[in-house]
Amino acid sequence: MDSVTRLRTALELGTPDRPPFTWWGHTFLEEWSPTKLADITIDRARRHGWDFVKLQPRASCFAEAFGSEYRASGNATESPALVSPAVKELDDFATLPEVDAGHPAFADQVEAIRLVAAGAGVPVIQTVFSPITVAGHLIGKDPQGIVAMLRSHPGIVGPALEKIGRALVSFSTASVEAGGAGVFYAVSGYASADLMTAEEYEALALPHDLEVIGKLPPADAAWLNILHLCGAHLHFGLAPLFGLPVVSWSVHDAGNPTLAEGRDRAQRTAMGGLGQKTTMVHARPEGVVAEGRAALEGTGGAGVILSAGCSVAVTAPEANLAAVREVVAA
Repeated sequence: MDSVTRLRTALELGTPDRPPFTWWGHTFLEEWSPTKLADITIDRARRHGWDFVKLQPRASCFAEAFGSEYRASGNATESPALVSPAVKELDDFATLPEVDAGHPAFADQVEAIRLVAAGAGVPVIQTVFSPITVAGHLIGKDPQGIVAMLRSHPGIVGPALEKIGRALVSFSTASVEAGGAGVFYAVSGYASADLMTAEEYEALALPHDLEVIGKLPPADAAWLNILHLCGAHLHFGLAPLFGLPVVSWSVHDAGNPTLAEGRDRAQRTAMGGLGQKTTMVHARPEGVVAEGRAALEGTGGAGVILSAGCSVAVTAPEANLAAVREVVAA
């Protein structure tokens, strides 16, 4: 099978010739330039034999679009540094600008996905943070802070989430029009019992998610859409409510299901299996292979995509990155 057929089979909960696989990680020096980001991403995709690319833009781009200021770290192991958040006090949410995919912070990522789609030889999907994830970054990457604000002032934060959502729809649409096969919709920790109850998430955050997801390009264009749930103690019962065909999570975080359990509970293709900050960094290559194969146990190879549970740490040895491919080798 080629990668597209392999992925489409997995998305139908079928059994391809082998599980499709990928991984992703930041490139803190290159991610400030769409050309450099595309070049290093294409090189990784070809070198490691990925079945698809999950584009890894700089995480700060979403907050940048609404006025937060960051500076590049200047080295390969440190993320961008926050200079000034867009939202310094609650009332600042009411004055957030209306932005779209034309904003330079978004336009860079659209250009990057255009270049990767033209050169990687496999499907590529755009990373899109959820509205509440973006809002948390706007106050200085403070998940607990934004949850507290949303609980106490939904009449102020809610309209801001709507405005953020409109920008994300524009960004997602432009990314697919540039050649993307879909989006990697990232809910960074908020669907976890460590931050919100399931009932709170469903009432306060999920409507904004569904507004974005409901306006994604049609399935014939955006056919590879993935829901990513970060964190431990996930409210996994929420996963089907997003309506996306694939669910990505860390099976190694406390309280989370295995790939087989998550697939069967959500009736969605399961994605994950490798410890992005543990095994991928500290084990030997044979440990990576063993962990990946253990994660696939019980799935029968059906409806599953092998990857790390989230972004692979930049300190992961090259030999461990290369070993991921061996997990699914015949």
